[in-house]
Amino acid sequence: MLITTLTFHFELFFIKEPHDVTIMRREAVILNCQVHGEAPIDVRWLKNGVKLVENERVYLLSNGSLYISEMESRRGDKSDEGFYQCLAQNKYGAILSQKAHLTIASISAFAIQPTPTVVIEGSVARFSCKISAHPPPIITWEFNRVTLPLATERITVLPSGILQIHGVQRTDAGNYRCVATNIASRRRSMEATLTVTPAPSPLLPQRPRIIAGPQNISVSLHQSAILECMATGNPRPLISWSRADSKSIDVYNTKVLGNGNLIITDIKPQHGGVYMCRATTPGTRNYTVASANVTVLAPPSLVEWPESLTRPRAGTARFVCQGEGVPTPQITWFKNGEKVHSNGRIKMYNSKLVINQIIPEDDAIYQCQAENQQGSVLSMARLIVVMSEDRPSAPRNIRADTVSSSAILLAWERPLYNSDKVIAYSVHYMKAEGLNNEEYQIVIGNDTTRYIIDDLEPARNYTFYVVAYMPMGASRMSDHVFQHTLEDVPLRAPELSLTSHSPTDIQVSWQPLPDKLSRGQISAYRLSYRTSSENTVSQVELPGEKIQHLLKNLQPDTIYLLRIAAATAVGWGEQSAWTSHRTPKASSAQVPLAPELHLEPLNCTTILAHWQLGPRNSASVQGYRLFYHEESQSERAPVNLQASDKTHTIGGLDPRKKYHVKLLAYNFVGDGYQADQTISTPGCVSVRDRLVPPPPPPHNVYAKTNSSTAVFLHWGRPAFTSSHAVNYTVRCNPVGLQNASLVLYLQTSEQNLLVRDLEANTKYEFAIRLHIDQLSSPWSPVVYQSTFPEAPTLPPSNVKVTLIEEDTALVSWKTPDEPNIAVTHYTILYASRKDWIAGEWQVLQREGSITMALLEKLKAGQVYLVKVSASNNMGDGPFSHTVELTVRADLSGHNPQLSHMSHVFTVFSDGFYHLDQKSMTGITVGVCIALICIIICAFVIVCRGKNRLVSVFLRLNTYTAHCRDISFSKKHIKEWFPNAEKKKKWFSFSNNTRKTNKAVHSTASFHPGTTVLTYQDELSGSPDQPTSLQALLGRPGDTEGSSNSEGSHGTGDSGRYSHDETELTNLSSGPGSRPPSLAEVDGGGSDCGCPAERLNEVMEERQTEPEENVQSL
Repeated sequence: MLITTLTFHFELFFIKEPHDVTIMRREAVILNCQVHGEAPIDVRWLKNGVKLVENERVYLLSNGSLYISEMESRRGDKSDEGFYQCLAQNKYGAILSQKAHLTIASISAFAIQPTPTVVIEGSVARFSCKISAHPPPIITWEFNRVTLPLATERITVLPSGILQIHGVQRTDAGNYRCVATNIASRRRSMEATLTVTPAPSPLLPQRPRIIAGPQNISVSLHQSAILECMATGNPRPLISWSRADSKSIDVYNTKVLGNGNLIITDIKPQHGGVYMCRATTPGTRNYTVASANVTVLAPPSLVEWPESLTRPRAGTARFVCQGEGVPTPQITWFKNGEKVHSNGRIKMYNSKLVINQIIPEDDAIYQCQAENQQGSVLSMARLIVVMSEDRPSAPRNIRADTVSSSAILLAWERPLYNSDKVIAYSVHYMKAEGLNNEEYQIVIGNDTTRYIIDDLEPARNYTFYVVAYMPMGASRMSDHVFQHTLEDVPLRAPELSLTSHSPTDIQVSWQPLPDKLSRGQISAYRLSYRTSSENTVSQVELPGEKIQHLLKNLQPDTIYLLRIAAATAVGWGEQSAWTSHRTPKASSAQVPLAPELHLEPLNCTTILAHWQLGPRNSASVQGYRLFYHEESQSERAPVNLQASDKTHTIGGLDPRKKYHVKLLAYNFVGDGYQADQTISTPGCVSVRDRLVPPPPPPHNVYAKTNSSTAVFLHWGRPAFTSSHAVNYTVRCNPVGLQNASLVLYLQTSEQNLLVRDLEANTKYEFAIRLHIDQLSSPWSPVVYQSTFPEAPTLPPSNVKVTLIEEDTALVSWKTPDEPNIAVTHYTILYASRKDWIAGEWQVLQREGSITMALLEKLKAGQVYLVKVSASNNMGDGPFSHTVELTVRADLSGHNPQLSHMSHVFTVFSDGFYHLDQKSMTGITVGVCIALICIIICAFVIVCRGKNRLVSVFLRLNTYTAHCRDISFSKKHIKEWFPNAEKKKKWFSFSNNTRKTNKAVHSTASFHPGTTVLTYQDELSGSPDQPTSLQALLGRPGDTEGSSNSEGSHGTGDSGRYSHDETELTNLSSGPGSRPPSLAEVDGGGSDCGCPAERLNEVMEERQTEPEENVQSL
C-alpha cells in the first residue's frame, strides 16, 4: 500500500488569531495575532470593520498582537467593546483573521422582579426573576434576607432564575428576593412576600394542572437547557418527560432537577426537538400535557471550502464554499481583506464565487466567511493568474435553436486566428432574467463546433457564449446569444390551504407555482372535491390568475377530500393528492375561528409555521393544537401550544416530502375551526458536478476512533466496470478549520486507512475522492468523527477570589490554557488555615460551561485557601496554585458599608497583589506615617511610665513597717494609682485575651516570713472591665508564680505570661508593718508583712522593663 501526504502551503497564514474575551473594566487585555509568511508583513487591526486608530492606550505589540492597557466602556464609538479583526498583508495579498468579540463584564437591572404570591398551605409556590449579565450570573434566592440552599426536598432553585417551593408550610411565609452575581457585581431584586393561607378541610380531589410549563428555547451548542415543569393537584401529580418524535431521551446528558424540571447538559444537535411534560394523578388516567421546542444553535462550520487555483488570463475561476450551522450561516467573500461585490465579470450565487474573463488584477488571496449569530469561520484560497500573449481569437457566428422544452442546440465557427492551436471549447450558459444567476460551464473537445444543452428549464430565456482554449491560455469570450425553451405541462400541482368560515363552507387557497414547476404560463386550474363517504366527485374549473375559491352549501361536521390540477397551453399537469378537511359542527357555541396559517420551509428538514387570528374572531382562546404528518401517513399526536404562541418550528422532517399541517384554536367550550395546509420540503443542497462528467465517488464511508490521535477509515468502491487502477485521496481536517493550507491530504490504493497524528478531543471531517483514467470523482459525503479527549494537563488559569459580602466570596477562573481540551466539570477546594492543616477541604463542583462559584458561610477572622482543578471523562487535571482570601472580623461601631468595602479585595493566582504605581506610593507614605506615630507614642509612654512607677513604690515603702490584713477597695486604688489603667496596656499585653466573667473577692492571710499585697474588687464593677489594680498586678487566677502553683494554665498564648505579671504577684520578703490609714479604711482582713527591701528590688528591676516592652511591641 502506498501512502503519500500532500500539503498546500500559503505564502501568508495565521498562527494565532484573536478569540472572544470578557474582562473587567479598566483591566488590560491582549488580542493575539501572529502571522507566518514571506516578509515584509504589514499587520493592521479593524474594529467593527473600520481601521483601528492607535493611541497611548491602544497600540500594537511587536508580534502583531493588539494591547489595550485599560478597557473603557463609554457610550458610542469611544467604548472599547466590539468586534476585532487582524488584517495581515504581504506581496501575495491580504487576509483577515476571525472575528473576536471583546466585551466588558456587566450586570444590568432586573428585567423581571419577583411578585407577591398568596398560596394555600400544602400547595406549590413559584417566584421568578430575570436579569441580563455578561458573563451569565449565578442566581440564588434569599428568604427573609438569609440565603436559601439551591436544592432541598421541597425547594428548588433553577439556574434560569426560578424558585419553586413544593408542599408550602406556614413557616415558608415571608419575604423572598433574587440575588444575581457575576465577576462584575452583585444585584438584589425587590422583595416579594409569600402569604400562606390555611388549607380547607377536608381537601377535595383536584385534577392535575401544570402551572408553569416548558417554554420554547434556543440554546447554544455545549450549553445547558432547562425545561421547567411545575404542576399542582390533589393528590400530588407525577411528572414525566418524553419527546414528541418518540425518540428516547438522552440519559447521559439529561437529568431531573427538583420535582420534575428537566435539565440537558452539554447540549448537542441531536438534543433538539419537541419535549413533552406530562403531569399524571397517581393511580388514574387523569393527566395534562405541556410541550416546548428546544432549538440547538450551532456556530458555523465549513463542509466544503475553496481550493487554490491557477488560471490563464481570460479564463474562468470558480471557488466553492459550503457552510452549515444553526441558524444557517451567511456566506461572504473577501479579496485581499475587502468584501467582494458582484459585477459583470464576478458573480456570487448560493455558495460559489465565479470570476469570468480573468484579468491580472484578479491574482489575489480570496477568503470565504460563514457567519451567523453564534460566530464566524473563515477559509482562504489563492488565485494565480498565468499570463500568455499567444492566444486564439474568440469563436465566431454563435447561434442557438430551440429543440424542446428543456434543450437548445448551440453552434459556432472556429476562431479566425490560431484556430489550429485550439485544444477544447468551453460552453457557458445561464438564465437571462434576474440577478446573480448561476453560470454553468461545459467543456468539449476541439473536433466539433455544435452542442446540445439538454438540462434547461421549460419556458425560460437563456444566454450563451463560447471560449476557445489552447495550452497556454484562453481566448476572449464570443458574442452572447439569447434563446428560450418551449412550454411544457406543469411539473406538479399547487399546494392547498383549507379553512372554514362557517359550518357549510370551505375556503380553498393556493400559491402560484414557481416558474421551475409551472414550466410555462398557467392557463387554468381544476378543483375536485367529494365527501369521504361518497365516490361522486364534483369539479370546478377556474382561470389561471385565481389563487382561491370558496365552496358553499356543504354539510356540517363532514370530512371532505379536495385536490387540484394546473394547466398550461400544452396541457394539464398531474393532480395533487387528496387533502382532507372537516367542516365545523352546526352549533351556537362560541368557539374560535380558524387561524390564518402560513408555512415556510427553513431548510430541507425544517418547516416554520406562523399564524394569527382573523379580525372576525371574538371568542377567547386558551391555546392551540398543531397536527402534522407526511402525506399518506397516519396523523400524529398534536403539539399543544400556549395562547401567546404565534410561531412553531417543525423539525426532523425528510427532504423532498409533502406534509399535511393542521392548526386549530380551542377554549373552554371546545375545539375551534381548523386550518389545513400542505407543504413540500425542498431537496438538500448538493454540489453540482462541474466541467466533465466525473466518475462516482466512494460510498459507505465509515470512521471509527482508535485513540486520542488516530481514526480508522473504511469505504466502498463505486460499482462501475473498469479494469484501470483506482487510487483514492483522503481529505482530513478539523471541523471549522480556517486555514485551508493546513488540510491534510493522504493518498492510498486500498479501501481503508488509519489516519494518525491527530489532535486529541477534536472533531474531524473526512471525505474521499476517487481517481481513475486521469479523472477525479467528486468528494464523497463528509463523515465526522471525534478523537478521544485527554485528561487536562494544566490547571484553570487566572483564578481570582473576591469577598463580596461579610461571609460570601466569588471565585472565578478561566479554562485551562491548552488547546482542544474538554472540561466536563470543575472542582473547587477551599478551607481555612486550621482545616487545611488538618487536611479537611470543602468541595464544590461546577459544570464545565460554568467558570464561577460562590463560597458561602465563611467565618470572620479566618484566612481561606482556595484552589481549582478541571476534569473530564478521561481523568482529573492538576489543581491551580492556592489562592489566599482573608475574611476580616467585623469591628463594632464601624459603618457596615465601610466595613464591607474594606473587605473587598482580589487575590490573584500568581500570589501577588496587582497594584499600580499610585497605590504603592499611597501605601508606602501611610505605613511610614503610622510607624513614626507608634515610635513617638511608645517613647512618651515609656518616659511617663518610669516616673509614675517610681512614685508608686516609694509610697508603698513608707507603709511596710506595720502591715497586717490589708484590703484595698476599688475607690482607694484609683486615688493612690490614678494611672494604673494605663499601666495595664504594658503589664498585661501578652495576656490581653483573657477575660473575667464574674466579680471576684480576693484575700490574703498572713504567713510567717512572707508579705502579700491583697485587694478586694467591688461587686458593682463590670465583669469584663478590669480594675486598676488588676491591670497592675494581673487578673485573679493568673498568678502563675506562687509556691503552690506548678505548670501553666490553659491560656490563649500557650501558658506564657509577661514578666511584669509574675514579678508583681510574687512580692515575697520578711515581716513588715501596716500603715494606720489602710487599717482605718479596711477595718479587718489578714495580716501581712511588707518589707521595704523587696520593694526596692522590684523597683530596680522595673526601671529596665519599659524599654524591653517597647522592643517586644
